[in-house]
Amino acid sequence: MLKSSRTIPTLQVIAAAVLFGASAPLSKILLGSIDPLPLAAFLYIGSGLGSWLLFTLRKGFKQVQAEEARLSRPDFPWLLGAILAGGVAAPILLLLGLDRTPASTASLLLNFETVATALIAAFIFKEAVGRRILWAVILITLASILLTWNGGTWGFSFGALAIIGACFLWGLDNNLTRHISGKDPLMIVGTKGIGAGLFSIMLAFIFGAPMPSIGSVATAMIVGAVCYGVSIQLFILALRGLGSARTGTLFGIAPFVGAALSLIFLGEIPQPLFWAAVPVMILGAWLMLSEDHAHQHDHEPLEHAHAHLHPDDHNHHKHPDLQKEFSGRHTHFHRHEPVKHVHPHAPDLHHRHEHSADSE
Repeated sequence: MLKSSRTIPTLQVIAAAVLFGASAPLSKILLGSIDPLPLAAFLYIGSGLGSWLLFTLRKGFKQVQAEEARLSRPDFPWLLGAILAGGVAAPILLLLGLDRTPASTASLLLNFETVATALIAAFIFKEAVGRRILWAVILITLASILLTWNGGTWGFSFGALAIIGACFLWGLDNNLTRHISGKDPLMIVGTKGIGAGLFSIMLAFIFGAPMPSIGSVATAMIVGAVCYGVSIQLFILALRGLGSARTGTLFGIAPFVGAALSLIFLGEIPQPLFWAAVPVMILGAWLMLSEDHAHQHDHEPLEHAHAHLHPDDHNHHKHPDLQKEFSGRHTHFHRHEPVKHVHPHAPDLHHRHEHSADSE
């Protein structure tokens, strides 16, 4: 059964997957009037501009503004790394790979972002990923492979390795973003969207892609603002409560949403393997959602800023510089004292400790 502390972030990542999945049929419609590179550019720019617009409008609501922590200087190396990995290097590798790889092979290989996110989380950033989560990663990835299996010409080459490399860079992007997920998601998505979008525009000019009409640009940016911008904002909020591996794996249901919406909006009948993939995906999601991870663990002293409420299990801290205690959602820089306790938890903002073999 899903633990109450994980209900909200789980719903957030599912909503993120639904919105991102909706971008697939909408993008397919737009591809009738926009080449792929400019489309990617304006989807990203739309997500960035939309986020900054919301950030600007939110300034009029001081209480809401106070709920999120602003990005600070220590956050920018993580943000820059995420932009370079996911918005710059990954698209270059993907273009190199697509140019040298059969489309059928490329479609399958693009499903490995979920695996990459989980492996990087576990082995580089030491996130708790037990056997149950690994099986969930395997099953949801297998379901995605079944969904995108369409036969055709096959081949494994340098191009295929480049696509796998792009997936690992997107996985790195997810993990780097996790380290700043406690900060304002509008600022994060606004910066990432503009950065990635401008780079894609540059690639479009380098490769001589024709620029679309103003109307097509506006439509693409609106789709980007909602299906990319809001989706990534929700993804970042989910990272706070679930960590990279679990958030990235649940986000893997997005292709199924895209397939379902393609049936509704485009009349595209799913291939027979879609129906074989659905129960595999459901089993993987159930393994993830029914996880019950609890053991005695130590919290070392921690200083950070993020939106929070009082009281809960991890926000018992003093406000020495403030004249009153807060009863509502708020943000400020605060210090957590060392504590040892037992309760169900996920790799959230307060549970980034390493695990021994007997605590899996």
